[in-house]
Amino acid sequence: MPRVSVVMASYNHEKYVAEAIQSALDQTYQDIEIIITDDGSTDGTVSQIKKFHDPRISLFCFEKNQGACVAIRTSLEKARGEYIALLNSDDVFYPDKLEKQVSFLNDHSDIAAVFSHAQIIDEQGNDFVDVNHFYYSIFQQANRTRFEWLNHFFYHRNCLCHPSVLIRRTCYEKIGYYDERYAQLPDFDFWIRLCMHYEIYVLQEKLIKFRIRTDEANASGNRPEVRIRDRWEFGQILKNYLRIKTCEDLLKIFPEAAEYQEIDENLIPFYVAMIALKVNSPIHQLFAVNTLHELLGNRKIAEKLETRYNFRYIDLIRLTGRYDFFNLERGEIEKSKEEMEREKLTENKGIFKAIFKSLNFHRKNTKSRG
Repeated sequence: MPRVSVVMASYNHEKYVAEAIQSALDQTYQDIEIIITDDGSTDGTVSQIKKFHDPRISLFCFEKNQGACVAIRTSLEKARGEYIALLNSDDVFYPDKLEKQVSFLNDHSDIAAVFSHAQIIDEQGNDFVDVNHFYYSIFQQANRTRFEWLNHFFYHRNCLCHPSVLIRRTCYEKIGYYDERYAQLPDFDFWIRLCMHYEIYVLQEKLIKFRIRTDEANASGNRPEVRIRDRWEFGQILKNYLRIKTCEDLLKIFPEAAEYQEIDENLIPFYVAMIALKVNSPIHQLFAVNTLHELLGNRKIAEKLETRYNFRYIDLIRLTGRYDFFNLERGEIEKSKEEMEREKLTENKGIFKAIFKSLNFHRKNTKSRG
């Protein structure tokens, strides 16, 4: 049985998939299998994969596109290795990636998953040079405790490179797979769930080449539909913080929660909501108000909140009128401005029309007298 399962979900990466597979086959650590699930590619991706005849490669193909998380789950369910490596079908492993990460996990039984920094490359495989791009340096992260990671994720979102990870298979057995409902942030959701139970570690070197496609063609590229979906998914993912189990964990993740004296384990969602309310982000604030709404639906919780923190139904009602989550008022203001501009323009047109009419009248009179 192989020690490491390299798991891949491929989709319309005809140009890159062979290089990705070859980078796994060329590892200095060779006790591996490669499990690939193609997610209904419509180009020549599958043909490129079938050119490989290495017995360590297994290929499963969907007839129709079902989503990356569905494809990854299929590969994970087939995987036999003690350790799981995730590889995108357009990225590239450094030759010694698995050797270094397997050695680390062997020596550190308290660590569930080990990541690395990433070399960002462009579509042609050259070093990425746009220093202002989101991905240019986002993965260059120092190490934190799991509680510090959870705090960072809450305020600053994801910064871990998914295809850099080597993770123990038992983690998936404990916390589940990637959530198939998400397309932009399934790995981010998974890291939060992972850090709720386990410590992680980032090797301070580049062990993966992470490709940025031209014209934001990556699945996570900066496009309108991606930005819209990203915001919705983030709002859902924040709900993971409502599952913090103990007051001790709450204070380790959010030291600022100490301002609430006599912290009650049953009120952890309230503390999380109040912390989120202070974040200058409509996503956090909407999450906070929705959480408070749910809490006050429980009469016993509502009574406890009023007794202990003087938080009442009227306070929730005030909050729902304070935060313009959907920018409706801004839209109304902009609409009013546009209407005023149109009215002003119409008024100016009327004035200019009257002036021109007056000028024409004077010209005619002048001609008559001449």
